[in-house]
Amino acid sequence: MQYQTILYDTEGALATITLNRPEELNTIVPPMPDELEHAVHAATRDPRIKVIVLRGAGRAFCAGYNFGKGFHHWDEHMNTDGAWDAGKDFSFATTPALSPHQKFMSLWRSSKPVIAQVHGWCVGGGSDYALCCDLVIASEDARIGTPYSRMWGAYLSGMWIYRLGLTRAKEYALTGKALSGREAAEIGLINQAVPFAKLEATVAEIANKLCTIPLSQLSAQKMMVNQAYEAMGLSSVQNLGPILDGLMRNTPEAREFIEVAEREGVRDVITRRDSPFGDYSAAPKDRQPNPENVIVPKRK
Repeated sequence: MQYQTILYDTEGALATITLNRPEELNTIVPPMPDELEHAVHAATRDPRIKVIVLRGAGRAFCAGYNFGKGFHHWDEHMNTDGAWDAGKDFSFATTPALSPHQKFMSLWRSSKPVIAQVHGWCVGGGSDYALCCDLVIASEDARIGTPYSRMWGAYLSGMWIYRLGLTRAKEYALTGKALSGREAAEIGLINQAVPFAKLEATVAEIANKLCTIPLSQLSAQKMMVNQAYEAMGLSSVQNLGPILDGLMRNTPEAREFIEVAEREGVRDVITRRDSPFGDYSAAPKDRQPNPENVIVPKRK
């Protein structure tokens, strides 16, 4: 398959999926969710593959959903005659064959372990991509967060909640504040943070060690852990999240937010949103990812 928004490569027992919209910080637009799901399924079906790595090209893992032109990429699924249709949105958001949020879960549901290699911005829907993976290794200067907690959204995959526990989940759900890769590792949101210069090698070392284990063993251990969290209501939370997200995108404040974004640009509106907290693009440069830390995929 010829992909438009990702790259898919295999080498030995390892499959690598690279989000490939580097000029746009790998923001999520169609057909990225479908292509990601397709690539995960391809790796899952391939008997040679034991481990999948998910990463982003350029200077970011993924900066979330692209809303610079509203959410018009999915208008046909959310609107009727130019107006938001709550019934359509509800149906779209909860149908695995359609919903971009539900397609994230192909990473979780694959029988093979998935490692997220995170650098740069990993925010909004991008954080859902990463946290749906089994292991998350980030560069120390990466920035991970859910700014949609403040405006125009709600938790989608529920992974922030299940990875953090009650105390921290409430803190980050209410504030949406950003974490560095190092901070995310310290509070247990992700597995490990390393200097960017060691990121690729660290992920490769972990992946190669996993590849020495029989696939049946890897699959059994992943299933055991996943089923424990499914028993704690993960699927129900993932149905509720996108429904609330649709509602939060259509409050009076959210409509004003997106109108300003369309009229004045995304940068202006997110600066207004984040300035009280002094993070994301409103943060000092030393609290943002190093723009020189870039992933350049090797072309075969």
